[in-house]
Amino acid sequence: MDGEDIALLRELHVSHYRFSLSWPRLLPTGVRADQVNEKGIKFYSEFIDALLRSNITPVVTLHHWDLPQPLQVKYGGWQNVSTADYFSDYANLCFEVFGDRVKHWVTFSDPRTMVEKGYETGYHAPGLKLRGTGLYRAAHHIIKAHAQAWHSYNSTWRGKQQGLVGISLNCDWGEPVDISNPKDVEAAERYLQFCLGWFANPIYAGDYPQVMKDRIGRKSAEQGLDTSRLPAFSLQEKRYVKGTSDFLGLGHFTTRYITERNYPSRQGPSYQNDRDLVELVDPNWPDLGSQWLYSVPWGFRRLLNFAQTQYGDPPIYVTENGASQKSHCTQLCDEWRIHYLKGYTNEMLKAIKDGVNIKGYTAWSLLDKFEWEKGYSDRYGFYYVEFNNRNKPRYPKASAQYYTKIITANGFPNPREVESWHLKALETCSINNQVLAAEPLLSHMQMVTEILVPTVCTLCVLIAAVLLMLLLRGQS
Repeated sequence: MDGEDIALLRELHVSHYRFSLSWPRLLPTGVRADQVNEKGIKFYSEFIDALLRSNITPVVTLHHWDLPQPLQVKYGGWQNVSTADYFSDYANLCFEVFGDRVKHWVTFSDPRTMVEKGYETGYHAPGLKLRGTGLYRAAHHIIKAHAQAWHSYNSTWRGKQQGLVGISLNCDWGEPVDISNPKDVEAAERYLQFCLGWFANPIYAGDYPQVMKDRIGRKSAEQGLDTSRLPAFSLQEKRYVKGTSDFLGLGHFTTRYITERNYPSRQGPSYQNDRDLVELVDPNWPDLGSQWLYSVPWGFRRLLNFAQTQYGDPPIYVTENGASQKSHCTQLCDEWRIHYLKGYTNEMLKAIKDGVNIKGYTAWSLLDKFEWEKGYSDRYGFYYVEFNNRNKPRYPKASAQYYTKIITANGFPNPREVESWHLKALETCSINNQVLAAEPLLSHMQMVTEILVPTVCTLCVLIAAVLLMLLLRGQS
């Protein structure tokens, strides 16, 4: 992110921008006592100041999956409870140096995916496959780390800084395949508890969901284990963790139909085995070109209402919501994203009318960027980034113009005007597509110029030197 990208935020008319600090960038070893990278602090400090000068509120995430490697090598990362102490030290540093200007803090972003892909399937760093054990242990320590950071802010910084500290949890909505079948209804509830309740329940109620404790405990016993694979909080820890969130951050992208399926315990421990369910999709749902993301707006409203009733009407910030690029579509005319935005934003507005205390909405994402194991192939941005160009130029997609209209109107005024937004956005993106199509030629011309001009200059110098030598010889 640089000044050009802040200009894009101003162009969108957003009120806030959510970004993540990099723990290893600020503390290379992960340990504050070892070394603090002052250049890293300076970079983020200047970025925060630039946002504020543009009247954009910074919403800052402390940890979005990038654990300092030395903590993984030396201590085993989130498998070791000591990492929670190091995280608390890191959080305190951030509160100290940025907290005078940052008033919205997110401790962890989507920790469920982090532990599932990092310690269960091994798709993400640290790439471990500790099935049915590693993810629960890591999650346990992350919940403690979150609570430590919240208490630290509450006791040391809140009085002078007057900010808020919460956590961001991602979850799809789970709808029973057969609403009249009690087993499907129970399976859908179980899906939500293993997804959202796993982290939210300890923070709002002091312990893991009862269904998680019962299921994992029973299956652990059937697998010959003396204690449950799901760690237990002591009474003191329950009191310490409960109530440690000033708001609930909620990330949401899609919906699944859920039906029960009993997996025998003898198959061995795994997160999938513990849940005893199957996730399905409706073939009639709009396919956005991704293997997992379908546009199902009504699920968003149901999830927001579920969170509201389940966790005692907390202030909710929607921290992630968006659609990736449909690979066979024109790059800038992302009409499917416009439909997605319209549908999901509308369902959120309905949830507000239902009484859900929604404080803000953040779309995912401003720019096309690195998407973990998908690399740069999945494009979620409002602005297309030409990664093959050294300067990485940005081009607005149709959805950028449409989203700006939603922000300016703070919703949808009337169908005719909303349709005019749609048509105008598609007109503009057609022009931008022509500019983008010319980009390879312009890049090639730039490359030729960069090679040709120095070469010609060098040849001129050589010719001049040769002529000078001949002239001097003639005179001698």
